[in-house]
Amino acid sequence: MERTSILHVPPSYNERHPVPLVISLHGGGGNAEHQRRISDFNRLADEKGFIVAYPNGTGRRQDALLTWNGGTCCGYAMTNNVDDVGFIRALIAELANTYAIDPKRIYVTGISNGGIMAYRLACEASDLIAAIAPVAGTLNYEPCQPTHPVAVIHVHGTDDTRLPYNGGVGPDSLVGVHFASVQESVGFWTAFNGCDPQPQTTSSADIQHQVWSGCRDGAAVELYTIIGGKHAWPGSNGPGWVGGDEPTQSISASDVIWEFFAAHPRP
Repeated sequence: MERTSILHVPPSYNERHPVPLVISLHGGGGNAEHQRRISDFNRLADEKGFIVAYPNGTGRRQDALLTWNGGTCCGYAMTNNVDDVGFIRALIAELANTYAIDPKRIYVTGISNGGIMAYRLACEASDLIAAIAPVAGTLNYEPCQPTHPVAVIHVHGTDDTRLPYNGGVGPDSLVGVHFASVQESVGFWTAFNGCDPQPQTTSSADIQHQVWSGCRDGAAVELYTIIGGKHAWPGSNGPGWVGGDEPTQSISASDVIWEFFAAHPRP
C-alpha cells in the first residue's frame, strides 16, 4: 500500500546537528493538511528547530475521510486491519535515513482517532518513541505491552460528547465505540512508568493541570483537563471542521505539548 505524509523541515535545519522529530496525527475523517492547520506545528518547528511530519491515514478515498487503526477504533483502518504501526515505523526509518534525526527525541501527538493511534504506538513502538501527546483520544488498544517507559501528556475536555472524558459511548459519537476513560488511560501509564501515585495539581481559569512525577527513566505523565472543554484542539484557530466544537483559548495545546516533548527525551 502506498502511504503519504506532509513534511515540514525548519529553515534552520543543518544535517550536522540532529534534530527532534514530531509526528502529528489527524483525527478520524480528517487528513494531513487538516492536522497541519489545526495544530500549527510548522510555526513551532521553525521557532524551536524540529522536523514535523503529518501522515495520512487510510480510507476509501486517498484524500479525505481517513482513519487510523488504533485498536477498537476507527472506521476503514480498523475494519481492514491496516498496519498503521508498521507505517509509522517505516516513516520514521525513512526520515531518519534522509535527515539527521535525533533517535532519542522522536515524539507522536494526535487528536481524537489520532490520539488513540498515539497511544497504540506507545504500546507497540516504545523502543522508538520518547513521548506521546494524545488530544481528545484515549487508550483503546489491548494488550498494551510496552517494553520501555514512555512519557505521556494528555489533553482532554470534560464536556467532550464524541469521545467522553469518563469513557463510554459519546452522545455525538460517529462510530458507536465504547471508549476507555481518560483516567483509565493515564492510570495505565502512571503505573507502567512507575510514577508517584498522587499527582501535583494546579488550576487556573478552565484548566486543571496534573503532574505525576518520580517516574522511571526520566519519564513523566501529565494531564491537562479542560473544564467544560469539548472535542477540539486547545488554542487552534477555530473548530477542526465545519460545525465542530470551539477550542478553548486559555492554553495552546501545541505549545504545552512541545514544552513537554523537549523536556522528555529517551534516556
